Amino acid sequence: MFGKRGGNSGHGSFSPEPVAPKPAAPVPAAPASPEMARPAPEPVKRVKVEQAPPLAPPPAASVKEKTEEYYDTKSSVFTALIDTIDLGQLARMDPEAAREEIRDIVNDIISIKNLAMSISEQEDLLEDICNDVLGYGPLEPLLARDDIADIMINGARHTYIEVAGKTVPAGIRFRDNSQLMNICQRIVSQVGRRVDESSPICDARLPDGSRVNVIAPPLSIDGPALTIRKFKKDKLTLDQLVKFGSITPEGAEILKIIGRVRCNVIISGGTGSGKTTLLNCLTNYIDKDERIITCEDSAELQLQQPHVVRLETRPPNLEGEGQITMTDLVKNCLRMRPERIIVGEVRGPEVFDLLQAMNTGHDGSMGTIHANTPRECLNRMESMIAMGGWTLPAKTVREIIVGSVDVIVQAARLRDGSRRITHITEVIGLEGDVITTQDLFVYKMDGEDANGKIVGKHIATGIGRPHFWDRARYYNEENRLAAALDAAAETREGQI
Repeated sequence: MFGKRGGNSGHGSFSPEPVAPKPAAPVPAAPASPEMARPAPEPVKRVKVEQAPPLAPPPAASVKEKTEEYYDTKSSVFTALIDTIDLGQLARMDPEAAREEIRDIVNDIISIKNLAMSISEQEDLLEDICNDVLGYGPLEPLLARDDIADIMINGARHTYIEVAGKTVPAGIRFRDNSQLMNICQRIVSQVGRRVDESSPICDARLPDGSRVNVIAPPLSIDGPALTIRKFKKDKLTLDQLVKFGSITPEGAEILKIIGRVRCNVIISGGTGSGKTTLLNCLTNYIDKDERIITCEDSAELQLQQPHVVRLETRPPNLEGEGQITMTDLVKNCLRMRPERIIVGEVRGPEVFDLLQAMNTGHDGSMGTIHANTPRECLNRMESMIAMGGWTLPAKTVREIIVGSVDVIVQAARLRDGSRRITHITEVIGLEGDVITTQDLFVYKMDGEDANGKIVGKHIATGIGRPHFWDRARYYNEENRLAAALDAAAETREGQI
């Protein structure tokens, strides 16, 4: 058993729709989900997955499929439960009390029907039905596991999870696509969004901050496709990334200084490379007295500072009105007296407003962007500015970028599933029409070992005086920076 989770809404155990004190419509929708499954009760091997997860074999074998007989029994019990329970009264109950009420009634139904079940099977059934009525059904045990990075559902019958950097079958199923769609609607309705045939694409988040994407039929041909990027309960730090081999101690020290001395940072990387995790790590070194404003499509940043304003985009309503884009948020936050602006992900024309903010006194601003190398990151920013309709000369655009961005931190997810910080790169200036950069650290792959794990090392390039040296001196961090660079140089000599 995964155990009762009571009032812990961190993974959305109880949908606010069915259990909130005020009446909510989604509760009656629960009968559409009578046959949800959950993994078997055997203890699940806990694998600690961090920014650079170990390459242990994924625990796929620990998940056992349930039999058709189990699902038939569950359907029968669930139907009897719905006929017995007062859903209106259930909605007014405390989540834990509601769960106990359901368990008592299900136990009575099992006794009345004289069903032959072992104790473990009965506990499975109780937990599954509680999850169906109050939570997200078969997703609940997956959301409870902290070793899962992503949950990918391709229709009712196919669910996969990423564990230890590898994608494996999850061993759960939904009754049908209608049941899966019901859960998708329950998730997105919590943040005031909707998903249906007229609006088949939706970004949302769970109460714990996990990022959710839903794409529904007719766009998704084989049933709703639900993707969840799991929120990590234990927030990572740069020191932990050092232990996982994502960066060297000297590189981590320099990143801490970069965050402290208000360098403007763009974190670049591919999908699943750990950009948001790294952005969270860098924000740890922002002073507590700074006013920070975050702009995100789905709020998932976990800033620990006391003075933080979190902004989130909004899709259009049924009439196609009321949409608030990332550009709108970035423009508005400039009127809110920010000291730092953090954009969760730069995808389009809002990059121009972010660069303008970086260039007009909001030092220390940060954002992430999809790109595979620091050079490609610079090119992507140029392209995004063009997407906004600004007809500026190419040299002018590059001058804006050079005057705004101080450091690009490149993250990558390697083919063995591990994550690495592959570049710490400074943006220096222009030579003619070309933006010049210099690498402080790079990651060199040497090959792979007998287990298929990538073998490589981080190498300092030997730059003795970074371009942001004067900024570090302004914040009294030059001695610390010099010590980190000296240590990196000694490590480099040993590697050579």
